[in-house]
Amino acid sequence: MFQNKKIEIACFNLESATLAQKAAADRVELCANVSVGGTTPSIEIIQQAREHLTIDIYVMIRPRGGNFVYSEAEFQQMKSDIENIKQLGVNGFVFGILNEDKTINIEQNKALVELAKPFPCSYHRAFDAVSNYEQALEDVIACGFSTLLTSGTFSNVTEGKEVLKKLVEQAKNRIEIMPGGGLRSTNISELNKIANANWYHSSAITDEAEIANPEEITQLKEKLQS
Repeated sequence: MFQNKKIEIACFNLESATLAQKAAADRVELCANVSVGGTTPSIEIIQQAREHLTIDIYVMIRPRGGNFVYSEAEFQQMKSDIENIKQLGVNGFVFGILNEDKTINIEQNKALVELAKPFPCSYHRAFDAVSNYEQALEDVIACGFSTLLTSGTFSNVTEGKEVLKKLVEQAKNRIEIMPGGGLRSTNISELNKIANANWYHSSAITDEAEIANPEEITQLKEKLQS
């Protein structure tokens, strides 16, 4: 049976976001600082992206690179960023907070999900640092997230493919499991056969330029639908 599977492109600049839309990406995850895996983009970039894009824009809320355990000041910064960015016509938010013991920080994540309403939230690859992914998935669901971005607790989706399959099965449509992390047109077909998720995530960056490659996005889409 044909399924309309979808692609989210992580974009670290306005050029990538524009290219992603032209190449028929379904959604953009807007971030800054590709070198640390993404941080909160500037208000100016978000405004420019909203002016240029008609597809959905999810915005990363992450005050710095490094681990996902935040000080009270950093947590307050995340709250402030969500409140400010909510006014800019975005469609969702992406964040993830852990406890020191690598479990999901339910209290803080839940507070941010509530603050973000009515917009949906994705829990990002902070999940890949957890020790017990089955419990962590239940905790992420309990916090109210609509999507979980993960490479299956491994460094990339190819290594994590069996865990991704288990996560999709455990989720039972209570949350979208979105495989991402080293996802390319060269491995998406195999991963889709194993994990059978509805959403997939890639930066589609294929060289040193830090710009999404529109041909790669097209290939990702084509292979996902074939």
